[in-house]
Amino acid sequence: MGTDPIAVYNQALKPGHKAVCDSLKKTLEAALPKSTSKVWHGHPVWFIGENPVVGYSTKSTGIALLFWNGQSFGEPALAAVGKFHAAELKYAGVDDIDAKLLARCLRKAKTDIWDAVAWRKQAMAKKKRSA
Repeated sequence: MGTDPIAVYNQALKPGHKAVCDSLKKTLEAALPKSTSKVWHGHPVWFIGENPVVGYSTKSTGIALLFWNGQSFGEPALAAVGKFHAAELKYAGVDDIDAKLLARCLRKAKTDIWDAVAWRKQAMAKKKRSA
């Protein structure tokens, strides 16, 4: 039996961040039982198929929970991130986690998936054609 890389990631965090991440890990694993997870680009991420759907990272002010297709969820509490489809929730502590909002977002994350894999393939093909 191998070591859980996400548990190792969480263990290395300062106590307040660890508490939030441990809570999120437990919730994500329960809500996304058919997903796979790993530390990807330095942060815990859950995948459905080959596509990332949700992950978290530490910030100086707390934890950011990123939904790769979150901008399409229609949830006003989600803040848009970057130029693609991502949106996030931020948590300074465990008490900031709104269980109902998180459950709603996770239900949407299971079915409203941005096909990042296909997008990457198309972008690479376009880049090759223009080279």
